[in-house]
Amino acid sequence: MLRESLCGDGWLIKEKGAVAGFDAKAPCSVLSVLMEQGKLDDLYYRENEKQALAPLEKDYEFIKNFSVSGEHMQQDCVDLVFYGLDTVSEIFLNGKKIGSTKNMHRTYRFSVKDTMRVGANELRIVFESPLRYVREFRPAENKKTSFAPTGALPGSQYIRKAESMFGWDWGPKLPDTGIFRDIVIESFSKVRISDVFFEQDHYEGGIMLHVDPILEYTDLIPVELTVSVTGEDDTVIMTRLTDTFREFSVRGENEVVVNIHSPQLWWPAGYGDQPLYTVKISLKKADKVYDEREYHIGLRTIELITQKDETGESFAFEVNGRRIFAKGADYIPEDAIYSRMNDRRTETLVKNAAMANFNFLRVWGGGVYPSDAFYDACDKYGILVWQDMMFACNLYELTPKFERSILAEVHDNVTRLRHHACLALWCGNNEMESGWAGKAYKNESPALKADYIKLFEYLIPRAVAADDDYTPYWASSPSSGGSFDDPDSPDRGDSHFWDVWHGDKGIDEYRKHVFRFLSEFGVQSFPGIKTVRSFTGEVDRNAFSPVMEAHQKSPSGNAKILTGIAGNFRYPRDFVQLLYVSQLVQAIAVKGCVEHMRKNMDVCAGTLYWQLNDNYPAVSWSSIDYYGRWKLLHYAARRFYAPVAGSVEVEGTQVTPCVANDTDEVINAKVRVSLRSMDGKEITHYLEDVRINPDSALTLKTRDFERQMEDNFIREVFVSVDFEFSNDTEQTETVVFVPWKSLGLKETSLELSGDETDDTYEVTVSSDVFTPFVTLDLREGDAVFSDNCISIFKDRPLKVSLRKDALKNTGIKSVEDLLDNIEIYTLQGSFDMGDV
Repeated sequence: MLRESLCGDGWLIKEKGAVAGFDAKAPCSVLSVLMEQGKLDDLYYRENEKQALAPLEKDYEFIKNFSVSGEHMQQDCVDLVFYGLDTVSEIFLNGKKIGSTKNMHRTYRFSVKDTMRVGANELRIVFESPLRYVREFRPAENKKTSFAPTGALPGSQYIRKAESMFGWDWGPKLPDTGIFRDIVIESFSKVRISDVFFEQDHYEGGIMLHVDPILEYTDLIPVELTVSVTGEDDTVIMTRLTDTFREFSVRGENEVVVNIHSPQLWWPAGYGDQPLYTVKISLKKADKVYDEREYHIGLRTIELITQKDETGESFAFEVNGRRIFAKGADYIPEDAIYSRMNDRRTETLVKNAAMANFNFLRVWGGGVYPSDAFYDACDKYGILVWQDMMFACNLYELTPKFERSILAEVHDNVTRLRHHACLALWCGNNEMESGWAGKAYKNESPALKADYIKLFEYLIPRAVAADDDYTPYWASSPSSGGSFDDPDSPDRGDSHFWDVWHGDKGIDEYRKHVFRFLSEFGVQSFPGIKTVRSFTGEVDRNAFSPVMEAHQKSPSGNAKILTGIAGNFRYPRDFVQLLYVSQLVQAIAVKGCVEHMRKNMDVCAGTLYWQLNDNYPAVSWSSIDYYGRWKLLHYAARRFYAPVAGSVEVEGTQVTPCVANDTDEVINAKVRVSLRSMDGKEITHYLEDVRINPDSALTLKTRDFERQMEDNFIREVFVSVDFEFSNDTEQTETVVFVPWKSLGLKETSLELSGDETDDTYEVTVSSDVFTPFVTLDLREGDAVFSDNCISIFKDRPLKVSLRKDALKNTGIKSVEDLLDNIEIYTLQGSFDMGDV
């Protein structure tokens, strides 16, 4: 098998029929090229997004002149493979049409043996305007709809393209077109490996690994099939002769079974290690190698457990027979210009999720199936993946053509992804069953409702099972199991809970509910000032300026953020402090929800907050912004998603600690609950030694400080809860009895000091008074601190470190440089202390 990429330099992009165009490097898109050439301003800056739609009304040609070697053309079969064309296109090779595309989620393969030639060739891809395509689409008379998701242009359901490219309530309207993944010449003779199935039979002390390649022949000759499986300790090699006598072999014909003794199991992060076995499959005769494939697989079992119980019905994942608590968030595409996404950026994002103790990501259905790099990174870092099919919040007309396209799309992506250890669930769609069962689609055609059932409860599950009968399938999210049977029930299936953000309820509302699995919830915040500067001019830096509201896609979103601030904090003294305090509200809200669900982990089996990341610089629900900068929520997640984590609930003057233990060991904890004055002096305290069983949560004794509360004393104190765990970790939580805005804080004077080792810088911030939410940032450049947004008081400083090799764009050469570059945010500094 020979492979050669046609991406890279040497492409010409031009309007259809035009004489001149622009040189480009693929992957690329219409919008990326027009921006690079200065024909469009930066679409992420200010309100420039509006410039994008006019050029997208046109058709474009992407042209590549390239040379082909005789070695390719001597092969029996020569194919052109397109791994990511967006979306409606016709493809010409040397002036002859070889195919067309109408689905960006598919891989297209075209035979070009008779069209390609040795030497010079021209590939021309003509992309049709997606805007015109959806505008001219004519649904059946009984299936017409004017429905569009919040923030989106109408018609996105009529084209198999990432729906959020038409806009969403967190992203811009940029329905781009172009090449977003590789284009490859593939050629072979005699035989190639067209697919590989893996199955694992686990038994006590070992695993029977079934490796089942599907072979494609141009000459029905027997060849030697070799399978090698390499772990950390040894390699097992199995060889057999193939015995297929048809063009394509079928499952089981060439299966090789490898017996792995004492296997090293793959576990989600926090539950064990992530060893990956390398499986190499080769086809050869004598010294001639016809084809080779290499996979990295994890040995594990996974089940979705839905069993009736006293609360309703469970929804829990078991890995290797052990129930896990899912800790993570929802993932969206990493850029609104898809050709900008790359493997390095993707792995960094997944790594940052793992750094915050995630073990789960849900790939949301309104984007695109991520690249292989995403799943490779999730395998590496132990992040389980809930994989939505690419359908979200919309209505789809099922026609014979659409059915064929969808079944091909499912096949392409299931066969590409099913071998990954991280893959935990296939899910049909996002929020569509809930839409039909609720109010969103109440006036829509019953014919579209019938299409929903056929598509998501018949066609897609059958198609998934045909290629992957191992990974569970779930029809929709949220759902209680399908058939419009109360999909929003908190007692069965998975839930999306939006009463706080969209329902305008206070953040304490989260603690009034316990869900079986909470797969969406969240609160927005502004990004930090460095990110805001990237898309604003100085005149725009007001929460309600046209530009700030243009980068807020959720209706009344900025007003909701200020309402959340008003309920908890004093009005910030300037715009920069407003950004900081908005992130405090977001972190506190999500933290409270997660802690409550972990406290009830006997009922709830997971929390995935909305959302992990942004696709452009925006005001949103993300915990990591478009530039990869951690918001305060992500630092909070590192603590509230820790394998052993303490939390505290306050009710009136009562304080109740809790400990969640996700480990397989008994954890002993020493807990000290202290009432303190604003200078940090301890007034009284309670001690408790507790034992927390594996995979469980324990609620400790409630401590009531009512008798200490006289006059306005309740505003002059706080409670620190110190947790000392037997796994050599410690944690301190601080809580107050009144809203933070009512607290009688004292003026704080901070002392900043630092030190360094060969690899790290170490920073200490101290104060003699209670100083909540001390947060560090760099004025220039970026870094991830080991911890952040911590409350300090006398003899309890904030001590953090940061790796020197992780500093980005800083110019820092010494600890003195670092200290000069640090910006410190505190609650006292967020408002005018003259008001206290």
